[in-house]
Amino acid sequence: MFSPAIRKPHLLHRRDKEEASPSPPPAPVHTPSPRGFAVYDRPATGTPAPWTSSSLLARISTSTRTDRAGDSDQIQPVRVAEFPQVVRNAQANLLQKSFAGKNMLAGGIDKETSLAWMLCGNELFIWSYLASVAKDCLVLEVPSSLMEKKDAKSLSGSQWVVCMMRWGSGGASTSNSGDMLHRRSSTGFILFNKRTHAIAYWPDIYAESTKSPVLGLFGHGDTSVGDGTSGSCSINSLIATAVPGNINECIVIASEPTGTLWLFQCSPAAIHRKEIHKGTLGVYSADLSQKNSGGRSLTWLPNKVSSETADRMFFLLTRQELQCWSISFLHDIICKKLGSQEIVGSDGDLGIRKDIAGQKNIWLLDMQIDEHGKEISILVATFCKDRVSGSNYTQYSLLTMLYRPNQKFSSEHNPVKTERFLEKKAPSQVIIPKARVEDEEFLFSMRLKTGGRPSGSVIILSGDGTATVAIYWRGSTRLYQFDLPWDAGKVLDASVIPSSEDRDDGAWVVLTEKAGVWAIPEKAVLVGGVEPPERSLSRKGSCNEAEEKRRSQAFSASVVPRRASSEAWSAGERQRPALTGIAQQAVVDEESEMLLNRLFHDFVLSGTVHEALQKLRAAGAFEKEGEMNVFVRISKSIVNTLSKHWTTTRETEFLASTIVSSLIEKKQKHEKFLQFLALSKCHEELSSKQRAAMLTVMEHGEKLSGMIQLRELQNALSRQHSSINLSPQSKNQTTGALWNLIQLVGEKARRNTVLLMDRDNAEVFYSRISDIEDLFHCLSHQLQYIITGEEHPSVQMQRALELSNACMTLVQAALHHREEHKNWYPSPEGLITWNSQPVVRSGIWRVASFVMELLREPGASDMSVKSNLWSQLEGLTDILLDAYIGLLTAKFERGEEHGVLVQEYCDRRDELLGSLYDLAKQIVDAKYQESIEVTENLDLKESIFREVTSPILATAKRHEGYQTLWQICYDLSDTSLLCSLMHDSVGPHGGFSFFVFKQLLNRCQYAKLLRLGEEFQEELASFLKERDDLLWLHEICLSQFSSASETLHTHARPEEDANLTSNRKPLTFVERKRLLYLSKIAAAAG
Repeated sequence: MFSPAIRKPHLLHRRDKEEASPSPPPAPVHTPSPRGFAVYDRPATGTPAPWTSSSLLARISTSTRTDRAGDSDQIQPVRVAEFPQVVRNAQANLLQKSFAGKNMLAGGIDKETSLAWMLCGNELFIWSYLASVAKDCLVLEVPSSLMEKKDAKSLSGSQWVVCMMRWGSGGASTSNSGDMLHRRSSTGFILFNKRTHAIAYWPDIYAESTKSPVLGLFGHGDTSVGDGTSGSCSINSLIATAVPGNINECIVIASEPTGTLWLFQCSPAAIHRKEIHKGTLGVYSADLSQKNSGGRSLTWLPNKVSSETADRMFFLLTRQELQCWSISFLHDIICKKLGSQEIVGSDGDLGIRKDIAGQKNIWLLDMQIDEHGKEISILVATFCKDRVSGSNYTQYSLLTMLYRPNQKFSSEHNPVKTERFLEKKAPSQVIIPKARVEDEEFLFSMRLKTGGRPSGSVIILSGDGTATVAIYWRGSTRLYQFDLPWDAGKVLDASVIPSSEDRDDGAWVVLTEKAGVWAIPEKAVLVGGVEPPERSLSRKGSCNEAEEKRRSQAFSASVVPRRASSEAWSAGERQRPALTGIAQQAVVDEESEMLLNRLFHDFVLSGTVHEALQKLRAAGAFEKEGEMNVFVRISKSIVNTLSKHWTTTRETEFLASTIVSSLIEKKQKHEKFLQFLALSKCHEELSSKQRAAMLTVMEHGEKLSGMIQLRELQNALSRQHSSINLSPQSKNQTTGALWNLIQLVGEKARRNTVLLMDRDNAEVFYSRISDIEDLFHCLSHQLQYIITGEEHPSVQMQRALELSNACMTLVQAALHHREEHKNWYPSPEGLITWNSQPVVRSGIWRVASFVMELLREPGASDMSVKSNLWSQLEGLTDILLDAYIGLLTAKFERGEEHGVLVQEYCDRRDELLGSLYDLAKQIVDAKYQESIEVTENLDLKESIFREVTSPILATAKRHEGYQTLWQICYDLSDTSLLCSLMHDSVGPHGGFSFFVFKQLLNRCQYAKLLRLGEEFQEELASFLKERDDLLWLHEICLSQFSSASETLHTHARPEEDANLTSNRKPLTFVERKRLLYLSKIAAAAG
């Protein structure tokens, strides 16, 4: 709608040929061209040239792109998903009918449910638009009574509007994670005919019992404006919400241009309609502008902003004001107007000032409120007249108002007079200063969307099928119009890719008539957008049009739409100097990276290095540390390469084999890169001067080895699921917890990197080798969506077993690679490895905590399953505690504070070892019961106990788990084992010896304590320094009579009473006298 005239460069080279060809037929009189120019061979709307399936278009040869700038294709739209095949078939059938398919399609996308819908004839198609290949498409039949066919106009796709509701959603996070796993949640669907008020309601589109909708057929005679011309009235806006406390019940609010508000109550039984507000304007008004003075747009105030759960508030945008309404669900559904605030008036500080010189009319077209309920964006069109040239034009702007919550409105007897609940955030942002003049029908067809990337951008949809993103960036407004080099048809709707972590939203995504769903990268808006032209775009033309065309050609950069390639990882959303034209400080890094790439390529071909070290030194390749080091970047590009021959249209078996072969190829190439570093002496240089960079390069190999083993594990689990014939779903690999984890991680990466939206989640996951930490981040934050509480405990244990096995397999394979290649690693002093990072430790701890919770539940499953899970918990304990030790060692070597980390390590160590030991005793009892026949055999039980607890004993000994060591020795009554551990476990604060002494002291087992003192003489003497009442006994046992005499004499002195702890009674006179006698005897014996 707003893009200036830009000639596509892929058409410019054919200009001479096109000028010689016959000119195309003139466009219809009333077909507003949003671009202000005509491109040959293009239809009047949409984005032209012959089209086929999206999968074929995505594989267009890239040979024509080799001579273009490096990342210029990244500012183009990215295909997210194709249409399901059933939708394409329905479109083809519709095109063959006599109506020629013109304006017959209706469709949209819903952010909350991540569903797209399309109406083709009397068939309604619903599918997930975030899946790269929409395999599961729901087909609903629209009743013929809803499809009025008296004339062609009644079949127009623009007359349909849809609302969706997800029942029982636990919030955005719950529904979002369910969408990422493509789970079917109970969803209500409303299809509304704006001309006839006919409504179809599916309480749950996924339930077999509700394939036929509930119908509400309200004829023209039921309308509030009477008969006759009521058919010309239509609904401007529609919103819906669930009724709290009722199952599959909702309400729908609809606004008419005349100002009338309708309330539809939808339930599985029936649909009822009532008028909640009478329009003040009748249909017999001859003035169309007055007739359109009623409701323009409706929107809900987000739930979390409303003060009461039983009430919902919504806003109604009219010709000049914004009204605030409330609906109460307490007893009966009651709707009332709370207040209103003027937007277009005489005070410019409160909104938009009218009656300014040159203004003829102001239209408030549409509004949106952000998800926090703080900012309301209003799209405004102003009809103006140029006082110099006398030409008319339309100015489009965006007004942002701040909502003030907790506003106290007046009583219902005087609802309008109230304090202002809105305040102007900033002056109106002019989107385009001068645009062509359009009629009101075209203006009111515009829709506003907010919330996408870049932050602060909006997308505007117009009735002619165009979508334009506008953003205020670097001091000026920039416009980016969605466009494809072939005929994608009209843009039916636009939304935002939901965030994977309930934080910032993702990129803009649009639904087209013919080419499926496409995303607009953030970089495309910032770099590919252009400033609006400072000229008139009226149909009369402009004397500066030719000059404006020449000037706008500087921004042209049309290429074949982006299909994610191996460069997608490193490219991401970052800008390069070739695109921005701004001098970058990283030019030296880019040149050294190119040099390293070339040298490595030559080495692969010839096996020689050709003085690579000297060349790279001269190019500054050794100047950067960490992730910015060019060697790290090349290594990352090797392990993160996305194979170009992968396609989402292949069979699952082929895709699985392709993943394995690709991982092996990456490993071979990475090992070749290490050979290059060794032969060129770069390895020695990096190991001495860039230790962190060299460690990162080696860790890429670790992660790659871990990923290969993880893929092998997934294949084994898939075969295991296929062999179990419990249910039809069990034959599918998607039943496994590991598969769900892969889907979540891959989907998160796809949403965060728009260039990968057309790839399968598994492809993305197994290609992001360097970002393997995302797997542990997902476990830490989204484990509850992989293993749900509704599942049977035995199922939860099985799924937890898969996840814990996956973590162990991945980390152990990486550590095994580290051990095999230990000579390649730099000196480890002060370096923190990837498996010691907080995100990895947090993910492993989350799985281990969940496993401990399952094991604590009595009778949840048989002992064999618990035993397997216990073994996995043992492995998780080892890798987690080893990660803590590695991090603590690095922090100590760096001289960093680590007191909090030590406490966390100790707490988690004790909890893990304690849980392992508690279940180990249950396993011992179970094995003993299986082995025993008639008589009790204590030796057998002790043997089983030692066998089961031996790995726990080793882990506790290695990590100073003194409590567990003590419990094992105490339960075994094995003094020799206890003494052996006391000799071996010598740590700070007396080590295990002091811990044992303290336990015996707390249990008042003084005889055992003194007997241990015979073997641990110095340790016990040091421990009893503050306990003179026991120290003299230890000294007597050691025949140290002189020391015992001094200790007894000191202990008997009265001043010692003040130093005694509160839990020890003060000595009496008789006790002191006895101690003095003993002191004399000890002195005599000495």
